[in-house]
Amino acid sequence: MNSLVWELALRFRKSKKRSGFNAFIASSSTVGIGLGCFVLIVLLSVMNGFEKELKERLLATVPHGELTAVAPTGLEDWQEIKAQFSQDPRVTHIQPFIKATALLQRGKRNKAVHLTGIDVAEASQKNALKIAPENAWQAFEQEPNALLLGKSVLQHLGLSVGDKVQVLLPKPSAELKLSAPVSLWLTVVGEITMGGDLDSFLAYMHIDLAAATLGVTQGASGLSMHFDDPFIASSKTRELGYLLPQHVYISDWTRTHGYLYQDIQLVRTVVYIALTLVIAVASFNIVSSLVMSVREKQTEIAMLKTMGTTSGTIASVFVVQGIVNGIFGTLIGAVVGVVFALNLSNIAAFIEHLFGFKVLSGDVYFIDFLPSQLHWQDVWLTVGIALVLSVLATLYPAIKASKVEPAKVLGH
Repeated sequence: MNSLVWELALRFRKSKKRSGFNAFIASSSTVGIGLGCFVLIVLLSVMNGFEKELKERLLATVPHGELTAVAPTGLEDWQEIKAQFSQDPRVTHIQPFIKATALLQRGKRNKAVHLTGIDVAEASQKNALKIAPENAWQAFEQEPNALLLGKSVLQHLGLSVGDKVQVLLPKPSAELKLSAPVSLWLTVVGEITMGGDLDSFLAYMHIDLAAATLGVTQGASGLSMHFDDPFIASSKTRELGYLLPQHVYISDWTRTHGYLYQDIQLVRTVVYIALTLVIAVASFNIVSSLVMSVREKQTEIAMLKTMGTTSGTIASVFVVQGIVNGIFGTLIGAVVGVVFALNLSNIAAFIEHLFGFKVLSGDVYFIDFLPSQLHWQDVWLTVGIALVLSVLATLYPAIKASKVEPAKVLGH
């Protein structure tokens, strides 16, 4: 593209004959494209942040997959099965467990919880320290009747560390008849903090005490597993479950917490579509401003053609004129969006402190802050979409300008 095209495009942009309304439309297209790019980059970074926190916080603590024996006596030869599955390079951790629904009573207050019997020696300390402090795990290991409770459970029952609470567990019955529950008095030794609604129903006790109380003669009712990639959990858990000779229930995190990941992906898709349409609408303002510019500059276009300027050069002038608007808007929006995305968590924390409210509540979500993680491929994709739409928006006005007939324009 020669220098004549750029010279004419810049002169047309700065022309004094340019109407105020046309200049406003051109400016609004630049602002609209910039705003669309800014919001798209920031919101995609927020979605990336949520996905990162989902992997590093929630999926680092909850089991990726579980195999639970159908038989009430538990999983037969679970130690051998654990040793066999540990040989799989995709399996990073295996832990035996016993699960039951229990009722906690303290005075007149009751709370139903999902009680899990675990072996603290088998627990992954890396994961364990993410949900409870080290001193809580030490107290849990030393106290045979220890109980770890979710933060919301403690608040609901008015409990604190060191208190004793009555735990009612279902009594096993071969005849499947209703009978009085088994009652235990356990000591609260620590608080579990996993975020969201998980804190409102989780409880841990020792696996050997749970086995003796619930009649799990095999010592464990199932195995929970972590994989090197949580997104293979669905297929990998089934693959391992089908290897067992005993009937087991197969479950993975996509069944229990998969809605969180699906919601993130849905919002990401909606954001892409909605803000791409916003950028497209802003690009239509380029069409409007260039069409009006062609009407205003018909005389100049006709004179240029009589001087030997080709239709292709005239078209290129208006393409460049429109692209300049798109480039300005895209670059400004992208730069501001990147700056905000890199500092969004701090900005949100400052606003929360300034106005005294929480953007995200830890009682509802698995995190209590606004996460953000910038992916440069999102930035390049956003910039690419904006520039492509800007170029497409210039084609019709450019073609219209190239078809101006000097004889008709100058003859009037």
